[in-house]
Amino acid sequence: MAAKLIVGLGNPGPKYSWTRHNAGFMVLDRLASLSGIQVTRKAFSGLSGDGNWSAERVYLLKPQTFMNLSGRSVAEALRFYKLSLSDLIVIHDDLDIPFGKVKLKEGGGHGGHNGLRSLAQELGSSAYARIRVGIGRPVHGDVVNFVLTNFAKEEMDSLLEVLDTSVDALEMMIKEGMPKAMSIFNAR
Repeated sequence: MAAKLIVGLGNPGPKYSWTRHNAGFMVLDRLASLSGIQVTRKAFSGLSGDGNWSAERVYLLKPQTFMNLSGRSVAEALRFYKLSLSDLIVIHDDLDIPFGKVKLKEGGGHGGHNGLRSLAQELGSSAYARIRVGIGRPVHGDVVNFVLTNFAKEEMDSLLEVLDTSVDALEMMIKEGMPKAMSIFNAR
């Protein structure tokens, strides 16, 4: 059975739990809840867990290094499990996508995202699959402060739906492949 390393990007600690930058952690937590996989083992400078989901062996990882050092944790896990970049799926927040939208992408640049920048530095490549969770962009003000603010009340009301859509996209990527999943989820 093939395996996938599924990584949710975010910042550790209760202070950041509901911030926009933690969308990756939130999706991974939702997947863990739905699959019954515990993500509590301390390994790879993060919290990890593994099990079978969607007819696939999956390793789940939430780096606890803070966003700008996430790549260290991911590189460690890939080496340990002897997986390649084609086995990696990274879930992260994206300022360029409106809140409520989920887009899939294969490879590409970091777009100013410090977590993705760290992955590119540590892995030497950006050739991996991504689930991009839209958090919108601030109308005015600093982007750095915006990503570290909690979701607004009206966004919180529909956040579970966004997390479920992200898990559905992930499941389709694994079961039916990236091209099919992209054709469906990127059209929404």
